[in-house]
Amino acid sequence: MMVEVNSAKAWILAARPKTLAAAVVPVLVGSALSVFLNDSFVFDWRKFVICFLFASLMQIAANLINDLFDFLKGSDGKDRLGPERAMAQGWITKKAMLIGIAIVVGLAAVCGLCMLPIIMEEQVWTMIGVGIFCIFFAYFYTSGPFPLSYNGLGDVAVVGFFGVVATCFTCYCQNPYCFTDPGCIVAGVATGLAINALLVVNNYRDRETDAADGKRTLIVKLGERFGELLYLGCGFGAVALMLYVFRGHLALSFFYIPYIILHLMSYTKLIKIKRGKALNQLIGESSRNMMVFAIMTVVAMVI
Repeated sequence: MMVEVNSAKAWILAARPKTLAAAVVPVLVGSALSVFLNDSFVFDWRKFVICFLFASLMQIAANLINDLFDFLKGSDGKDRLGPERAMAQGWITKKAMLIGIAIVVGLAAVCGLCMLPIIMEEQVWTMIGVGIFCIFFAYFYTSGPFPLSYNGLGDVAVVGFFGVVATCFTCYCQNPYCFTDPGCIVAGVATGLAINALLVVNNYRDRETDAADGKRTLIVKLGERFGELLYLGCGFGAVALMLYVFRGHLALSFFYIPYIILHLMSYTKLIKIKRGKALNQLIGESSRNMMVFAIMTVVAMVI
């Protein structure tokens, strides 16, 4: 692929648009959850937009940081099976990438500050702390003295951050009393599991090259079959946990039938393809599946 150095096309590719579903999904679920847990308050669209922009920018920042440090660690070599990375291909220079990361993180911080005037006073310092945590997470996921993704904690980090933190604090912005219901945390974990299917595909595809590069993901540690079952379990686990959230409204679980069908179809492809670049088609499919999960959750909760 011919890409001009530091061009707009290079930055778009580095941002990895297909992964932005991981930022959108928890905002959708968290917003719907705020209505489901307490339908007596007025939903604020300004808060929704700010959460959406902040989550998207932080996802892009995390992608850029991942691109930079995987390149510096030598993980994106010629044997890479996944989509081409900007730094490894020479599409973006190191200096430009560092400036780009600073700009995106700065824009995310500005979005976060825009939230402060429209939330309750007692929420302000909590949300400042969450914003700072998000920035640290984006850095320590693939870098620092103990990069989470290199030490078998990537899946835990995704469920915890994209699931619990992103979902629950989106809900918290709208409804500061949401944490009084245990269903809030459970919905966060469920969302994290649905999102983690995307990471599982990446780690499953790269299990052999990751092992050679010293990247000890859970699939590298526990094997190919574990990776297949983990992918399957992410989908079914997400739906099972949502049944708890919908306790007393179990009929709403039927909204997840399309998601389960799509997830099973993707799982079937995963175990059939097994290895190689052909697994890249499941990146788009897994992103689609998690969006279906989010949309079905929104519909069920609003109804």
